Amino acid sequence: MLIAIPDLVSADQLAAIRATIDAAEWIDGNATSGVQSALAKRNEQLSEESDAARRAGGIVLDALAASPLFVAAALPLKVFPPLFNRYGRGHGFDTHVDNAVRIKRGSDFRLRSDLSATLFLADPECYDGGELVIEGQFGEQRVKLPAGHMILYPASSLHHVTPVTRGLRVASFFWIQSMVRDEGARRILFDLDSAVQSVAGDRGQGDAAVVQLTGVYHNLLRRWADA
Repeated sequence: MLIAIPDLVSADQLAAIRATIDAAEWIDGNATSGVQSALAKRNEQLSEESDAARRAGGIVLDALAASPLFVAAALPLKVFPPLFNRYGRGHGFDTHVDNAVRIKRGSDFRLRSDLSATLFLADPECYDGGELVIEGQFGEQRVKLPAGHMILYPASSLHHVTPVTRGLRVASFFWIQSMVRDEGARRILFDLDSAVQSVAGDRGQGDAAVVQLTGVYHNLLRRWADA
């Protein structure tokens, strides 16, 4: 499933991220590419070991932890430290699939990439092209969100970034290992959680039906989750 998370970062957080990464040194985006991606990718990114990437990534991680929508949709067990890229004129990323396992260089940190995330850090009016195109069972989904908004999608999806023809597309990208490995089970839990919150909004958290539905949610999560 594709889930847009509006305003993941506040205006102040966005400004802090941009001030940090815009002043940093950028390198060839293929520094973190696998063999196939290296043939397809044309962009720049921050070194994942850089101080700027760590400081900006910390802001993103704090925003993720504070987002009920992200937590409900991803049920995160591990989050790869956020990376940052930018696409100038002529840059793009041809169709590819993300690696199933991501390993942080120089450490024993690794995760299974169940979900991919792109946090847009430049407004759509600032650049032409640069759409994230995700292929799914219902065809292509083209995504180009306002700065501060994030898209969450299955890491198993074929996807690409269309060439930028004007301006600069800036984003953070990373992967999530979910407590619930199966995508279908995550969808059921997300839909159930959304329904519970809706009913609770009408009847209150103490309503007997809300309590019972909450119990069903947690029993399913208990059955499916690895933590």
